[in-house]
Amino acid sequence: MDKKTESLLKEWAETYNDPVYFQEDPIIFPTRFAREHAEGRASLADVEISALLSAHLAWGRRAMIVRDCGRMFDEMCWKPYDYVMNGEYRNDPVSLHRTVKWSEFAAICGRIKDIYSSVDSIEHLSDADIRVKIFGQKEDRKAPNKKINMMRRWMVRDDGKVDLGLWKNTDKKELIMPLDVHVYAQATALGLTGRRQKDIVTAQEITDAFREIWPDDPCKGDYALFGYGVTHKL
Repeated sequence: MDKKTESLLKEWAETYNDPVYFQEDPIIFPTRFAREHAEGRASLADVEISALLSAHLAWGRRAMIVRDCGRMFDEMCWKPYDYVMNGEYRNDPVSLHRTVKWSEFAAICGRIKDIYSSVDSIEHLSDADIRVKIFGQKEDRKAPNKKINMMRRWMVRDDGKVDLGLWKNTDKKELIMPLDVHVYAQATALGLTGRRQKDIVTAQEITDAFREIWPDDPCKGDYALFGYGVTHKL
């Protein structure tokens, strides 16, 4: 990585790691519950469940994601843990968000209930556990698991700006970049990866490139790519 690119990445990361740029972003929902948790009005499980579900809907236009997450939490009366553990879910074939139907939401809630029946926190779950046991997807060792890695970034990074920093037993230097088509295009344009596959290997390669700049916090680079996306049209 040349010095000019490194300097720009640092500048973008410092500028855009700021809540002002994420007021219309799915992270506002776990942020709300994290604030209530700090005030003693919500549990850690409320934050975790809100992060899981918000991340699951996080694809498409941000305004639509926020709208549909809001509808989802309205259904839950803004008490995600109580709603999940109660076991009575909206379960019909109507769309909640794009191709995600309320029936899929109900199935995920049921699987989350099963998990929380024996644990107080899901921090210890592996990506495979979350993918299979919560989201109900097939195991796929090549999958980039963008939604899971985004949720982990929210829960682990602890600089007190955008991310929540509530998972204390996970080291942020172990996080992997949440890779989707936009991140891939930005990283490719910046020369952070030359791979064509949008898989976990590519996500790790991009993470390793950012580790050269932030060895203890490589996913700070997510904000650098956000900044690149704001300042460049691909």
